[in-house]
Amino acid sequence: MKIVVLIAALFVFATAFVVSASPAQADTYTGTVTHVSTENIKAKDSTGKEVSFLLAPSFDQIFSSDGKTTYQMKNLKAGNEVKIVYHQQLGIRYADKIIVLK
Repeated sequence: MKIVVLIAALFVFATAFVVSASPAQADTYTGTVTHVSTENIKAKDSTGKEVSFLLAPSFDQIFSSDGKTTYQMKNLKAGNEVKIVYHQQLGIRYADKIIVLK
């Protein structure tokens, strides 16, 4: 009987672990760039909320809205309108792709 209870407890624990270890999902944020550096980018949306996103050291995922043009980080300036595709992990937002809208 004790073995059945132990197996049931292990099953519940394993199921809870698998559900909680799911990968981060991508989301988007649209706004105007207020700050850009090699480590992060900040943008402010139409409501005035400013959000910061961390950038990987080798980040190079900057595209035009039609996807035909790529940009270098040095071309991204405060005032550019952007859509940022990001994922959040442990409360920290990481930029995966930046799309320059205008």
